[in-house]
Amino acid sequence: MINKRILVFGLIAILAISIVKLGTDLVKENIMGKEADELEIVRSDGDDIVLLDDGDMRKTVMYFQNGDGYLVPVMKQIPWDEGIAKATLSNMVDSGEIRESLIDTGLSAIIPTGTIINGISINEETGVCKVDFNGNILNTDSKEDEENLIKGIVYTLTEFPRIKEVQIMVEGKILPKLKHGSPVSEPIGRENINTLGDLSKGKSNVVVYFIDDSEEEFNYYIPVTIPTMAPVTNVGSALDVLFQGPPELSGLRTDIPKDISLGGVEIKDGTAFVDISTKVGDGIDDEKISLIMKNIGLTLGEFKEIENVEIFVDGKVVNTAVPVFANEY
Repeated sequence: MINKRILVFGLIAILAISIVKLGTDLVKENIMGKEADELEIVRSDGDDIVLLDDGDMRKTVMYFQNGDGYLVPVMKQIPWDEGIAKATLSNMVDSGEIRESLIDTGLSAIIPTGTIINGISINEETGVCKVDFNGNILNTDSKEDEENLIKGIVYTLTEFPRIKEVQIMVEGKILPKLKHGSPVSEPIGRENINTLGDLSKGKSNVVVYFIDDSEEEFNYYIPVTIPTMAPVTNVGSALDVLFQGPPELSGLRTDIPKDISLGGVEIKDGTAFVDISTKVGDGIDDEKISLIMKNIGLTLGEFKEIENVEIFVDGKVVNTAVPVFANEY
C-alpha cells in the first residue's frame, strides 16, 4: 500500500514538472518568436562589470542625449540584476522615473517611452548580441533621434567586452529599416559616434573627447568623430585634432589652453609618451595638468593598444594614467 502511494505521488510530481516546463517553453516562444531556441541569455558573471561595496548595486556605462543632441556616455550605479545588459538598457528607456533621475543632469533618455526589452542574447563565438524590443522602439520623433537611438544601444551594449556587434530586432523579427529609414538588417558595431564634419571628405576618422559647453555646470566629456586627411586612423592624428580644439558653433570646448602645443607622441610597450610644451615661462599648474590629462587620456583610451599614458610638459613627466571613464553620476 505504501509503495502504491509513493508511485502515485511520484507520477503527480513528474506531471507537475512537465506542466511547468511546457508553460515556460510556451511563454518563451511567445516572447522571442521562432529564434528563441537560438538565444543564450547574457549573464553578469563576467569580469566586465564593476561591483561596488554595496552588493546590491553595480556600475555600468550607458548613453543619454544632451540638449544639443550629442550622445553622452555616463557611468551610473544601477541595482544588481542577473541580466545586467538587459537591466542597463531598461535604465535608458524614457519614463517618469528615469526623467526624475536625470532632472539635474541636463540629459534625456534615448529609448522611447513604453519600450520593452523582450529578450537579449549573445553568440559567444561571434560576439554578436541580439536584442529584441517591442514595437514602441519605433516611436522616435526624427531621423536624428533614431540614429542616436541605434548608436546609443550599440555603444552601451558593446561596453561589455564580450559584445562586438548588435543586431536590433523588433517583436522577434529583423527589420530592413526603422521608422525614419535607418538600416538595421545587419549587426552593427561601434562607429562614428557624434559625427562632426563631412566624413566623406576625409581619408580616416578619429574619435576625440571635448566638453559640453552648453551647460557649464555639467561639464560632460563627449566623444565626437572627426574626419582627417591621415591615410589611416592613428594616435598622432587624433591628438592633432584634439589640440586644434572643437569646430566653431559645435557647442563644445576643450580644457587644453591655446598656449599649450603638442610636441609629439611615441608608443612603446602599450604606453603612449606624449610631449607637450608651453609658450609661457611659468609652465602650468597641477589643476590644468589634470584637466589636460583627462582630455588626452580619454582620447587615447579609444586605441586598444594603449594601456598607459605618460605626459611630458617641457621635458618633465607629470602624470601616468588613463581615465577609466568619462562621466559619472
